[in-house]
Amino acid sequence: MQSLEDRDYFKDHVILKNPYAYFEAIRAKGPIYQIPSSGLVVVTGFDEILDVLKNTNDFSSVIAPGGPAAPLPFQPQGSDITPQIEAHRTDFLGGDLVVAYDDQQHNFSRSLLTRLFTPSRLRASEQFIAEYSDQLVTEAVRNGGCELIKEIATPFVTMVIADLLGVPTDDRQIFMDAIEAGPPPGSIDSDDLMAQHQPLVVMGMYFAGYVQERRQQPRADILSELANATYPDGSTPDALEIVRLATFLFGAGQDTSAKLLGNTMKFIVDEPGLQDRLRQNPSLIPQLLEEVLRLEGSTKMTARLARKDSRIGELRVPAGTRVMLALSAANRDPRRWDDPQTLILDRPKIKEHLAFGRGAHVCAGAPLARAEVRIILEKFLQHSSHIDLVEEKHGSRNNRNFDYEASFIIRGLSELHIKLTPAAGAVSAAKTAVGQDVPKQRGGLFGLGKRTESKTAPAVRYSTADTKIGSLLADPAAKAVLDKYFPGVSSDKRVGMAKSMTLRAVQKFAPDKFTTQALDAADAELASLPVR
Repeated sequence: MQSLEDRDYFKDHVILKNPYAYFEAIRAKGPIYQIPSSGLVVVTGFDEILDVLKNTNDFSSVIAPGGPAAPLPFQPQGSDITPQIEAHRTDFLGGDLVVAYDDQQHNFSRSLLTRLFTPSRLRASEQFIAEYSDQLVTEAVRNGGCELIKEIATPFVTMVIADLLGVPTDDRQIFMDAIEAGPPPGSIDSDDLMAQHQPLVVMGMYFAGYVQERRQQPRADILSELANATYPDGSTPDALEIVRLATFLFGAGQDTSAKLLGNTMKFIVDEPGLQDRLRQNPSLIPQLLEEVLRLEGSTKMTARLARKDSRIGELRVPAGTRVMLALSAANRDPRRWDDPQTLILDRPKIKEHLAFGRGAHVCAGAPLARAEVRIILEKFLQHSSHIDLVEEKHGSRNNRNFDYEASFIIRGLSELHIKLTPAAGAVSAAKTAVGQDVPKQRGGLFGLGKRTESKTAPAVRYSTADTKIGSLLADPAAKAVLDKYFPGVSSDKRVGMAKSMTLRAVQKFAPDKFTTQALDAADAELASLPVR
């Protein structure tokens, strides 16, 4: 039988369920371990990981987005491969994102981000966050429960970052759909690295337009400030760099915070007496968040590439060595934390955990993540008298079953079904008539621009302007029409990422592929088909 430490961390679903057992098996071999078969260095020690995170002189972040398992796009040569890294930067997955930058480019791009998440701006956003989270939680309590991740967490954190950045209301659902349709960062199920990057590409198309608009007509939002900012030397960033920064902010903020909310709720429900204690004293919620970040933070690992001959502890690390920094392991290192596997609310120096990284690449959005998750948890505890999990979905309290995002980077539940018992005085789910639910509303904030979802008559006919690509591809006859006028479209993974969009909407991004003439011809045939 294969030992746990010999299993493939980047592909194994057993490790996905419980990465902590794997990290402990690696830790048993020492805080720094080089896997013989691959040469990959896995670091589990808190102090050792901290040293690498702070040593930007010897270690590059270029492999952080794609992870340390992918082969390098060049053969390392010499004791300093920095010139090779820069010459091949665009060959690395996400090598042109701020999380992967090194040296001056990182310092310059990072300087733009540090101006955005200031305490004053976060305080100004808290009223919006509180009102919107109250709206979401109140509805969930009235309904007796919800699926937390997709129904609450993702829409909530998406709306918060979208509001900060000034993303138009009509485009926010498209962004959520793009993220939902693509594999998670660090997917263990997809060998198509570009598919993992595709949600950022889809969002980047939109952000390119936003940035251009903000440079011509600035508004009172973060995106305008970002679009018109200058580097420390006074130079103006290229518009494409602003697009990359804004897109990364949206994607990273959306994913990390949503997972943190789910992971925290799991502890609130299953830790004996915890939710009652929090209701009695909500000021404990920030301490809980820090301890959950330590025990089950949203990021399991990050990666570095040794660009110069160096050392990690006593291990010699030649330039070109790929390094996996197991943040989850560092946060459970018994040399740093007493009783590391146990949740302790008043743990000393808890904010020293590495869930948000450390050093030059520490998470810029950490203050926002802490604020938005704290506020919505306050609302859940305020509006409910008891929160539990749906046993039919997750098993009994002593035999829970959870599914996690299939990612070697992200630690987050793919779904969490919760039952909510209303607090005293709460109103039960509204009904328009006996047994008839009030139609759900989606989109828009506080009733602005909402669209009502009700059982309406089916569409009269298919069209490239009104029918989503996914619906067209699901109908063999409509799919045949699309392939007739746009050969290969049904198997194009890029189009697959846009299934929630219409072909007319996609046209603006690929006008040569989806010409108006071809779309009109397709519409003529689609109109004659019966809608399924």
